Amino acid sequence: MAIPAVTEQLNGSKIDIARQVVTKARSGHLLLFRDIFAEEPAKAELVPFLEAEHSGQLTEETSRPPRLARVQYDKIGDDGSHAYTESVVDVTAQHEVLHRVVEKDVQPPLTFAEFKRFQDACIASPMWKEAIEQFELPDGFAVCIDPWPYGGPDPGETIPRYTQGLCFARDTRKGEHSNHYGYPLPIIPVMDTHSSKLVRIDKLATGGTEDALEYNTHPKNVLDHCTSAEYVPELLSIDLRKDLKPLNVVQPEGPSFKVTDESLIEWQKWRFRIGFNPREGATLHDIHYDGRSIMYRLSLSEMTVPYGDPRPPFHRKQAFDFGDGGAGRAANNLSLGCDCLGVIKYFDAVVADTEGKPSVSKNVVCLHEQDAGIGWKHTNFRNNRAVVTRSRELVVQFVVTLANYEYVFAYRFDQAAGLTVETRATGIVSVVHIDKNKTSPWGNVVSPGTLAQNHQHLFALRLDPAIDGHRNTIFKEETLPLPMSPSANPHGNGYRVVSEPITTSSFLDASPFTNLTIKLSNPHILNSISRKPISYQFTPSPSQLLLADPKSTQAARARFATHHVWITKYRDGELFAAGEFTNQSYSERGGVADAVARNDDVGDADVVVWNVFGLTHNPRVEDWPVMPVEKHELHIRPADFFERNPALDVPGQMNEASVSVDGDGGKKEDADCCNGEGGKVQESAETHWQGTRDVVPNRVVNGDRNGDGNGVNGH
Repeated sequence: MAIPAVTEQLNGSKIDIARQVVTKARSGHLLLFRDIFAEEPAKAELVPFLEAEHSGQLTEETSRPPRLARVQYDKIGDDGSHAYTESVVDVTAQHEVLHRVVEKDVQPPLTFAEFKRFQDACIASPMWKEAIEQFELPDGFAVCIDPWPYGGPDPGETIPRYTQGLCFARDTRKGEHSNHYGYPLPIIPVMDTHSSKLVRIDKLATGGTEDALEYNTHPKNVLDHCTSAEYVPELLSIDLRKDLKPLNVVQPEGPSFKVTDESLIEWQKWRFRIGFNPREGATLHDIHYDGRSIMYRLSLSEMTVPYGDPRPPFHRKQAFDFGDGGAGRAANNLSLGCDCLGVIKYFDAVVADTEGKPSVSKNVVCLHEQDAGIGWKHTNFRNNRAVVTRSRELVVQFVVTLANYEYVFAYRFDQAAGLTVETRATGIVSVVHIDKNKTSPWGNVVSPGTLAQNHQHLFALRLDPAIDGHRNTIFKEETLPLPMSPSANPHGNGYRVVSEPITTSSFLDASPFTNLTIKLSNPHILNSISRKPISYQFTPSPSQLLLADPKSTQAARARFATHHVWITKYRDGELFAAGEFTNQSYSERGGVADAVARNDDVGDADVVVWNVFGLTHNPRVEDWPVMPVEKHELHIRPADFFERNPALDVPGQMNEASVSVDGDGGKKEDADCCNGEGGKVQESAETHWQGTRDVVPNRVVNGDRNGDGNGVNGH
């Protein structure tokens, strides 16, 4: 049976068909291909197909959504102009079903081919050579360029497609793996991307607090006070630790998950499909638990990284890593035993090159299980019986490298029907040059001559809930103090839980002081025990939002980053929190702020929730030369969705491979308390001397409930 077209990637032959259809339709034009990937069907077409699949009624006669490919390319004119164009191709019928020439005032994402042209253009440019000759570089050093998006144009500035770059020097005497970020150079070349010609070289301020916005404060031997910043093992000036012993993840019977058709994943009552596209990376679809629908689609939608250094041109330093470049395009090829541990299933991506030809990117997503500590436990203090289960998680993970930074994204499913979205930031902080013995209010000196600028990482997660169906209501729940009153709260200890439905598209902000909780609810189905609507919920993190002034270009481009939660009505294709086009944008267009401004009715509707979170990164010396991971987790958990703890049936199995370092307590008969058969360990703890007998009613004699002379046991 064919699988739903929603997540299955295009294979090489389908990409070839899409390219051929577009090439024929644009016959006579020179085309530069950017991306070719699967176009998701309209929800109205896909939902009946999914319902038939889940009900077991899927047959060869079942109507299937068309198999579509989105083709993104430039149509190049005789004058060298580029017209960014998109087509949607039915790869089964082999014909074009949509053709769009995008307006000229937006720029599509950057490509790696453009990055290479930028480097070549710099090397060949007399302007570039003259700028470099103004520095007296040490012998053995070569110049490196990190391409960067140009950022938002200044007010009133009209510019073509630009590429710019941060410049560094690398000590070639140490080989190709030497870290160039320890030697920043104070210039930024800017190139007209389409003509491949440099238009200017921006000089950078390198002064400290006392220099304000002044430039040209550095000497010609600009790198003399800079020092090496190596991190690869063979170049370190310190010894690697020798006392770290192996810690292996061993699954002798193989994994507990099952993968079908390279997209359908089943594990511990979970069932969902995985997709992958150039912009969002890994996406999750049609998420079910124990046969019940929870989420139609889940994805990381956008991330912006605005920098807080006001010295021009740093005011333009702001990346949209999903919209400007693409998380999927930058996905790492993951390594066995390094990025993921245990028994691993890898997923490949099929991408298109500038000629529209398919290429396989290996191992861009890994799937594996991991131990997550205790899942649940209770010790009955009356008889010392303890029952404990371990929590196991299924992890869908991908990692992206965006010049200096790495981001690790993981969707973690647990056995209690919970889902955690985890982000980790690591890699190398973005640095610029600073004069010797100076400090700056705009960052922290992490190494001599190296200023790590203050910045933020602001993410947007898109949740398309389907809580036992697609007609859902979002509730804002807060826990509030209850004033003392003789009739309702005479002792002042009471508090109240207030729940309010969101009926019009809107935004909310996290509130730890009121325990603001967002509930994704189906008001048509009540829990048989609590009599409340079945729901899933999350508590938005009260992380700092965008710090840029509301009148600034940075703020105008990232309106999504001004609130923690946005609630909008579903529309096909409305996937990106900051809008479809972020590269060189003047403002956010078609993002969540515009969606909320429609004032749609979102009560009892097909609704989408966007969660914004992040970290304000004022760098530390300990972040250099490679920063330890900075982690954020969003927990999405059932709330009155089930009639009991959904992990109650997880067996408490003792791990036979575990041993005691001290040599005692390691025998199975002494320590098998996972299923409650042991208990000797429990008896030794004073905290369990709380009583061991049941109370027999009507047998208390002179304070002795059991009549055995041992007094009253228990509370």
